[in-house]
This record gives sequence, C-alpha cells and structure tokens, in this order.
Amino acid sequence: MAEYTLLRTEGRAKRGRYDTVHGVIETPVFMNVGTAAAIKGAVSTEDLENIGCQVELSNTYHLHVRPGDELIKSLGGLHHFMNWDRPILTDSGGFQVFSLAGLRKIKEEGVTFHSHVDGRIIFMGPEESIQIQSNLGSTIAMAFDECPPALAEREYVKPSVDRTTRWLERCKKRIDELNAMEGTVNPNQFLFGINQGAVYDDIRIEHAKIIADMELDGYAIGGLAVGESHEQMYHVLEQTVPYLPKDKPTYLMGVGTPANILEAVDRGVDFFDCVYPSRNARHGHLYTRYGRINIKNARFATDDRPIEEGCDCPTCKRYSRAYIRHLMVAGEMLAMRLCVIHNLYYYNKLMADIRLALDEGRYADFKNERLDELKAGAE
Repeated sequence: MAEYTLLRTEGRAKRGRYDTVHGVIETPVFMNVGTAAAIKGAVSTEDLENIGCQVELSNTYHLHVRPGDELIKSLGGLHHFMNWDRPILTDSGGFQVFSLAGLRKIKEEGVTFHSHVDGRIIFMGPEESIQIQSNLGSTIAMAFDECPPALAEREYVKPSVDRTTRWLERCKKRIDELNAMEGTVNPNQFLFGINQGAVYDDIRIEHAKIIADMELDGYAIGGLAVGESHEQMYHVLEQTVPYLPKDKPTYLMGVGTPANILEAVDRGVDFFDCVYPSRNARHGHLYTRYGRINIKNARFATDDRPIEEGCDCPTCKRYSRAYIRHLMVAGEMLAMRLCVIHNLYYYNKLMADIRLALDEGRYADFKNERLDELKAGAE
C-alpha cells in the first residue's frame, strides 16, 4: 500500500507527503497534464523539471489509441518512453465515456468506443483499462468509471454510480493480479478509486463510504467541473470529503482555476489537475497573481515588463510582454511555448506557496489574501 503521511492540518486543509516508487510527492500538488505523453505547446520533460512539476498526467485512452500501450511497454514503459523519472498518474479513460458521448455505448462489461482518430471500434472495460495502465507503468492508475454529467437526472446517476462501484472492484482485482506478475513494468503501481454521484449529496456520501472501505491507495472525486456552478462544486466537496479517508490522498479531478484550487484545498483536497493553464496559454491567456491577462491585447504592444513582475519562470526572466505579444500575433510557435511555461510555473508555484502557508499555520489568511488579489485584476 501507498505511504501517505499527513504532516499537518488547518481546519479541513491537509499538508501531506506521498511516497511512491518514482519519488516523493509533496501535497497539495497540481499535476501537469500531458494527455498524449507531452504537454501541448512544445514543453519538454526537462522544462517540467525546471518549473517545479512534481507529477505528470497522461491519458490511458489516448495513449492506447496512439501510439499503443503495447508499443510503449516494449520500449520500457511510459517513464522511459517520455524520459521522465518523477511520478506519473494515468487517467483511466473513464472521462472519455463522458466527453465522447456521441462515439460510445455503455454496458455492464464496459464501453465500446469509436476511435476519435480513425473511427475503429475499441472496447474498454475495467480490466482493459487497468491492463493498459499496467503496460504504461504509471505510478498511479485510476479506476475505470463512468462520469455522468453533473446535472444529470437522479434516475440516471444512481445506477451509473452503482456500476462504477462494481467496476472499481474489478479494477482492484485486476491490478493486484498484474502487480504480482513477472514482467510487469511497475509492480508497485497504485490504484485510486473515484467517487461519483453528480450533485446529489446522499449518492455522493453513500458512494464515498463504500469505496472508503476498499482500502485503496487514494481517492478521487470525479464528475465535477462538468456543468455545475462553482458553488455546487464546493458544496459537493463539503459534503463528500469528510467521508473519504483522511490518511489517503484526496484528488479533485479536472479542477481548475486558481480560485477553485484555493477553495478546494480549504475543503480537504490535496491532488489537482486541469488543462486550463496550458490550454489558456496557447491562446495568450496568462495567469498572474492579480488575475488573468490576454497578451494579445493591443495595450501590451509596447509593454517592456515581464508577464508578471517578480515571477522567476524562464519566460518572465528573459522576455517582455511586448515580445510575447508580437510572437502570438505573428503566429510563431515560440509564443505558445513561452506562455505555457509561464502558466504551468504559475500553478506549480501557487501550490508551493499553499504548502508553505500550511506548514506555517496561516492558510486561512493566505487563501483570503490570494482570493482578494485575484479579484483585484491584473494591470
């Protein structure tokens, strides 16, 4: 079993340390999303090391489709394939059950997809998802689940969650078998279960209690940031997190904005991931302590300052807003790279600041100060 050490708490907020076969993860942590084993925007694993990334996240479904998990296994697993020696979490492919709704059919056995790349039929159930993740050799594998829309009807959500529980039992059985087999890329692979239940408190709480008893390596809260309001998200966390094991990592999937992270840490979450920083960066939307700026705005054409004064990221230490704006308007690939590096550094630094505030017992004041600054707006 995984070794998670709860170093201190402040209210519900947790400061922890998670020991893995690929190194220690200091929590709260933001996992940098590299869906197909790369961060979009020409960012290398060397860059990730330089900007303080602790965990890289890749996607089971996408890597299965291209280049193929068997190929990656034959080349020594995902860590060797992408030249990254720190922890990797692989998403199970369950979110694609939600996001590729027009291309799939759900049954008890699993899900039949039409590949978004070439249209070929793919079947993925709990055993197939875990086999793919075992072939990849990730540090943390996610259980295969169905992610119903947050505002789905109760009549749909309850049977869906029950099936997700049965799928989790199958995932646990399969990962135990694979970890014990000779030739497994990572025989110490961890498994996180996923809590579902849309916005229904009783379904969320009941499911949290059931999966908490399964002695998993960590617990995720899925099915949020998919249509509900921020207030509904925070309410679900307030109701659900207390029923998940405090001595295991709690992972809020696919979230979110800096404000979302600050609020969720306050409610007991310590693992995060989101495509926002890299996706927004590729369109010129850059994060600063005082909110987000659109670098393409004409007012930055002669602005010789860095994206954010005092930022120690490789972009801010060398390049001006005016230059980055020029690159973005001219369609130069370097613009995306510099912007993605800045945004990911911003998120990783935010998490480091959160950890320091928790270490020093001042998280409540820190959170309020940061939220006020974000509301103030950037220059």
